[in-house]
Amino acid sequence: MRYNFKNFDFVRKSKAFFIGSIVTTLIGIVSLFLVGLNYGIDFKSGSSVDVVLTKAYNADEVKSLLDSEGFGQYTLTAGDGRLSIRFEAVLDEAQQQKLQADFHSKIDDKASFEINIVDVDIAREQETNALIGILVASVGILLYVTIRFEWRFAVAAIVALLYDAFFVITLFSVFRLEVNLPFILAVLTVIGYSINDTVVIFDRIRENLRFAKIKTHDDLANVVNTSVSQTLTRSINTVMTVAFAAICLFIFGSESIKMFSLAMIFGLISGAYSSIFIASPLWYLLRRNAKPKKPAKVQNAP
Repeated sequence: MRYNFKNFDFVRKSKAFFIGSIVTTLIGIVSLFLVGLNYGIDFKSGSSVDVVLTKAYNADEVKSLLDSEGFGQYTLTAGDGRLSIRFEAVLDEAQQQKLQADFHSKIDDKASFEINIVDVDIAREQETNALIGILVASVGILLYVTIRFEWRFAVAAIVALLYDAFFVITLFSVFRLEVNLPFILAVLTVIGYSINDTVVIFDRIRENLRFAKIKTHDDLANVVNTSVSQTLTRSINTVMTVAFAAICLFIFGSESIKMFSLAMIFGLISGAYSSIFIASPLWYLLRRNAKPKKPAKVQNAP
């Protein structure tokens, strides 16, 4: 499928997109400051219980059972033949055995259980490792783009990548979606797709610069607009293909990968947006404001 944006002025329209991106970022900062993230058990202490049932069940009966036994605060996710229960407290051995016994006697005598416990130290370690992973990936991308292109391309790419990651985090904070390890994996995957789109556009800009005669700012803007238009079809088709797969995983996949799929969907859309409307116009601004190189002095022959 081809898209005709040949006459669209991405550079001149960038101000509106910059303002929209800044507003979104501010909303995210406020949301993180006021309500934070809804951490799953991977990043906070507690118990995770996955129950596989062999017969039909009533979710209200399960809630009534959990409420009556005094297990504390919990989150229940009901699926087809499967229950996922996240307890904020760590269940001891006696509580685990009682939970299984109650399920077998009142819900399903053949139900099977998978119980995972995360203590405070492990949760903090996993949170730290996740942040280190994102930081290392960003630094690696910065070095790669700097070596392959120039520092202005690298700065524009990193700004776009940070926006993509923060956009996904913002949506998960605003809508109180659960943040777990698959979420971190999705963010890192989104960063990979986003830098791929950005590098494709930057590579076309660099190629077009070789044959362009840049005398004014308009000439430089035309190079950016032309380069984005030439790669736009590829970028959109790639994102749509992967997003379609992510949507299918979200609709038909198990509960354990729904947040991963949702983060992928958000991130892929943001990645395509940032590559086109943030990274390329930002590089133009950096290049436009660069000081012209001084011509080399010609020494007179003796």
